[in-house]
Amino acid sequence: MNPDLEEEMRRALFGTAQSESQVPAPVQEPVPEVVFTKPVATPAAKKKVAKAFTPRLRVTLRVGNEFEGKMHDLIHEADTLSSLLAEQEAVKGARKKYKYVEVVSVKSM
Repeated sequence: MNPDLEEEMRRALFGTAQSESQVPAPVQEPVPEVVFTKPVATPAAKKKVAKAFTPRLRVTLRVGNEFEGKMHDLIHEADTLSSLLAEQEAVKGARKKYKYVEVVSVKSM
């Protein structure tokens, strides 16, 4: 490779090579000392926090302990937008008490 071209490429990539004696040292200015103090808390009028909207789903289940026996309707309310999660949560809770669980519907409230 041509030595001039090689040197030109080095300068383009890395800049010109300057010795340490040519580069001026950065001068540091004295920084004024800053003391942070905690502001005095003044009793201000408290703002009323608006009740945040929580999405809710109502899951209706048909549950029972006898196979093809008497079934009861059970309603479970879940705080989620996912109908799959609401259904799983309702079935999991119903299985603790009932043997047979059937999902009837999942509706938004």
